[in-house]
This record gives sequence, C-alpha cells and structure tokens, in this order.
Amino acid sequence: MSAALQLPKKTYTYEDYITWDDDVRCELIDGIIYNMAAPTVRHQQVTGEIFGQLREFLKGKKCEPFISPIDVRLNADKPFKKDNNVVQPDVIVLCDPSKIDDKERSINGAPDLVIEVLSPSSSLKDRNLKYAKYLEAGVREFWIVDIHNQLIEVNAFEDGPHIRFIHNITDTVPVRILEGCTIDINDVLPPIKHEELPQWTEPGEPEVI
Repeated sequence: MSAALQLPKKTYTYEDYITWDDDVRCELIDGIIYNMAAPTVRHQQVTGEIFGQLREFLKGKKCEPFISPIDVRLNADKPFKKDNNVVQPDVIVLCDPSKIDDKERSINGAPDLVIEVLSPSSSLKDRNLKYAKYLEAGVREFWIVDIHNQLIEVNAFEDGPHIRFIHNITDTVPVRILEGCTIDINDVLPPIKHEELPQWTEPGEPEVI
C-alpha cells in the first residue's frame, strides 16, 4: 500500500519531489501535493485492459504505451526548482522517445495520449485540474474512463479544447492520434451489476496537504 505524504502546507517543486520515498504516491499540481489512494481491483483491471490493447496495436511501431505508476513532468522545460507539475496518469502513449529521461526516472514533456480512469477520490481532480494541465501542456488527446457510468469521454485537443466524444459499452472507440487503432469498450467495461461497484458519492475537494 502506498504511503501518504505528510508535509507542511506550502508549494513544492520537482526538486523536492525526487527526494521523497519511492513508496509515496502523489502528484504535484501547481506545487500543491495531492496524495493518491491505492487503486481498486476494478480500476486496475480496466487500466490493464486498455494498456494491453494499446500495447498489442503498437508492437513494432514508433509510439509506445506506458502504465502507471510513471512520473510525467508536463513542464520539463523548466529547471527542477521551478517545475511544479508532476502527474501520474493511468495510461499514456508517447511518440517521441527523446522525452524519456536519460536516467529513466520520468517522461519529460507532454505525452501524445493520456488516459485517466476515474475513481471517487480522483474524479474532480481528473476532470478539472488535470484536464486544464494536459490541455496547456500540449497533450493531443485525453480520455476519461468512467467506470461508474460505463462511459469513455474522449477529448480531442487537436480539434479544439472542447471537442468531446462520448462512447458507451456498445462502441469501439478510435484512438484519433493513432491511425487504425481502436479500443473495444466492451472488453474494457463489460456490463456489471451496479451493486458490484464501489460506493460512489459526488466528489468533494481532492485530498491535498
């Protein structure tokens, strides 16, 4: 189980981030620490299925998929002491291998595709804070996978920040930045009984310290 970070309430940078214990899972958004809860089994099943479909399609191709936990420095053009945004998306696709840190500690710069699988504790952060950061950083396509409502929301940033496509479990979803690539939602989100899902309440403010 990942440990929660307990530090004074102030803003931090990547220079601070790399000094913290490896078993701590958190993100920095505008210098504020957001602790990350351990994912549920269902969350991991969904994340793994998406990653598996992408990996199969991308074998032998230039682009490469990665699965969390992996650090992504959205503002890697800044020095460590000024870079205050480090996130851990659930799945990414990277088409520029030069963005992989020389020491393989992080992805430096915006991935081409980012996929976030919602959980009750992360919904507000993913839909608002991280949406804005991905758009600003130059992510080309951003998916939000809603297990609770069994939907996938595709944000095609290359077509404009508010171009969204909603897909349900009967759909096959095209990955717009990868010609010929599709994801079968029925494999990602097979029909389940509502009572099998974790209790979901309207999200409040995300946990910060």
